[in-house]
Amino acid sequence: MRAKLSLYLDLIRWNRPAGWLLLLWPTLSALWLAQGGFPGWHLVVVFTLGTILMRSAGCCVNDVADREFDKHVKRTAQRPVTSGRISSREALAVGGVLAAAAFGLVLTTNAVTIAWSFAALAVALVYPYAKRYVSMPQAVLGVAFSFGIPMAYAAVRGDIPWQAWALLVGNLFWVLAYDTEYAMVDRDDDLRIGMKTSAITLGRWDVPAVMAFYVAYLALWSWLVLPGLDAAWGWWLGVAGAAVQVVWHGTLIRDRSREGCFKAFRLNHWVGFSVFVGVLLSVGP
Repeated sequence: MRAKLSLYLDLIRWNRPAGWLLLLWPTLSALWLAQGGFPGWHLVVVFTLGTILMRSAGCCVNDVADREFDKHVKRTAQRPVTSGRISSREALAVGGVLAAAAFGLVLTTNAVTIAWSFAALAVALVYPYAKRYVSMPQAVLGVAFSFGIPMAYAAVRGDIPWQAWALLVGNLFWVLAYDTEYAMVDRDDDLRIGMKTSAITLGRWDVPAVMAFYVAYLALWSWLVLPGLDAAWGWWLGVAGAAVQVVWHGTLIRDRSREGCFKAFRLNHWVGFSVFVGVLLSVGP
């Protein structure tokens, strides 16, 4: 049982929290923005645990969908499903249990949030297969990884204003930035097996495109949130922290080395954390 538990934890990337942190910070930022301050412990706990559970469930589905491709990629060849240590059926069962637990949390919110949770699930299930047909599958991932934003507004307000959808679009640019860095790590393997990624599609424009995506993310969020802030200085402090990291990431990926690109991706959650701190410092109590 201990060995099986270890495999399950490996399946959901438990030792790599960067994945769920990338989802968590924009979701928490949306909760604070929707409420105009602290949204209450109930919603903080629901969305934090829900984010961890759904990201873990997504890993299960992704590994089953990519099990044949992952055999040919150095970084993923030893994943539990790909290596045969966990069957596809078992991985999907684990993912189903985790998704059901997340849905149980959503049931403690309101009808609007519950209804939109089905759309969020649908996008999450589509993404693993988008890599076969869409030249920029990172855009699909961007929608999936940003769906916590409108759901946070729904949970706080009972509806989803246009600002929430606009913030989703802005956050999508951040996902495009960090997941293109991630795709740059596997570019050679993906070219060999015929996988479609933004790193391949962008070609020699990958590095400038990543930097442009970062700028678009920070600029769009600033334009959207500044009018409703109580203390703009707090927001700009958070953005400054994020911008310093973006410049550093540019130095990490400019030579397109596997190590530099993976490091930039792995530490990207600190960019989202900086923006969240900016929100904390600039909205109500």
